[in-house]
Amino acid sequence: MRKSKGYRSKTRLLLRKKPRERGKIRLSKLLHEYQPGNSVVIRIDPSVQKGMPHRRYHGKVGKIVGVRGKSYIVSVTQGDAVKEIIVRPEHLEPHKGG
Repeated sequence: MRKSKGYRSKTRLLLRKKPRERGKIRLSKLLHEYQPGNSVVIRIDPSVQKGMPHRRYHGKVGKIVGVRGKSYIVSVTQGDAVKEIIVRPEHLEPHKGG
């Protein structure tokens, strides 16, 4: 049988919540306003499929470049290239590091 090469392939452990993390999303996560220039961490929330970035960006740190509707344009360094991805706020966290 041919191997599946879908958008969420090889994500069995990555896109799984622990039992106590299941349920509704915190409102503070949805209502957090990011400004252009803010540093964010991309943490995919598997319970929300809309605006979900590709799994290769999970855990990466990027900068907010702009806003597009309810989503944010995030600039992420991928090797030598700089990529701009569109991500909903459910999949973002403020970066606490320097």
